Formats: sequence, C-alpha cells, structure tokens
Amino acid sequence: MKILYATSNKGKIAELNRTIRIEGLEAEVITLKDINFNEEIIEDGDTFEENSEIKARAIKNFCDRNGIDYEIIIADDGGMCVDCLNGRPGVYSARFAGEHATQEQILNKLLDEMKAFPNKEERTSTFVCVLFGILKDGRTIVKRGETHGRITCKISKLGGLTYNPVFVPDGFDKTVVEMSDEEFKKVHNHRMAALEGILGELKKM
Repeated sequence: MKILYATSNKGKIAELNRTIRIEGLEAEVITLKDINFNEEIIEDGDTFEENSEIKARAIKNFCDRNGIDYEIIIADDGGMCVDCLNGRPGVYSARFAGEHATQEQILNKLLDEMKAFPNKEERTSTFVCVLFGILKDGRTIVKRGETHGRITCKISKLGGLTYNPVFVPDGFDKTVVEMSDEEFKKVHNHRMAALEGILGELKKM
C-alpha cells in the first residue's frame, strides 16, 4: 500500500511509520516533497474536519492530474482548543498571533488572554488532531484524536510543537516539552489516536 501523507514534517512522518509498524501494515509512506507539491492551499474551513478535507482533496487533484500513484492520501489539521476561550484558538492555532508570528509570540498572546482565569480548573484545554483520508476511488475515512489537559500560567521552555511549552496533559505535572520520551509515550496522544483509527480502518478494506 502506498500512503501519501500530506506533510513535510519529519516528526509526523516518523510517527506515521511507527504506527504502521504497530498496526502490522505493509505500507510505503511518501510525502509532499516526494511528489514535488508546492502549491498553496487556502485552508478556510470553520472546523479541523473541513480544513483537512480541503487539503486532501487539493492534493488528490494534483496527483490525479499528474499521474502520481497512491492508494490513499492522508491530510491533517489540528490545534489547541481552550475551554475558557470558547474553544479558541481552534482552527486559528497556527496563526493565532498573526501569519508569521513566532512560537513565543503565539504563546504570550494565549497566556495574556487567559490572565482572567488563574486557577488550574479554569484552564482546561484539548489538543485536537483530525485526519482526513481519501482513497484513489474517492472513498473517505475521517478520524479525530484528542488529548485533554490544561494550560499553564507561564511558558516552561520554548521548543517542540507550538503549544507544547504551555500544555500539561491530564495525569501529569509537567508540560509536554519538558517530558522525556518515556514519559511522553504514556500520554494519550491525539495524533497517534487519529492515526491508529485511520490505519485500523485501512486494515479492514
């Protein structure tokens, strides 16, 4: 099986390959770099599901126009949903502080907006990942994964995925960016959950 994963992020690619091994699938993973895809995709959906579908269908059109071989295209969208901010930043997570904002600028804006909610129980949040898979014949698979936790009152240390320095998963007392690999493996990871769901469906086909 040839899986086209709509990303150039090495961490995401490694996570998919690891999940493929766990699920016992025989699959080759190719990426946007492998197919020389550099078109701009306007992700203007109102939900993670809509944005991941927009991305997957744009890449499918590109592949079908150019005779690129694949069995399934998998595209993702996700972000941080903070309860006291009515689910924001949500689909705007990557551009919460503007199109070209740094990680520090994004996190400072988030923490500033949450100053009115200093207590742990008020700072609950959810990391979301939605994967949209579209097969050669047009059939689709959509899976959503979530990691629940809370937002800290200050940045622990910069690094990792954008919101990792301020996100403490349920059952833990440190941010994701502070965790060792062994500790992180014990977290119910939203991306892994979505990947396991979509690969599980592929095994049934």
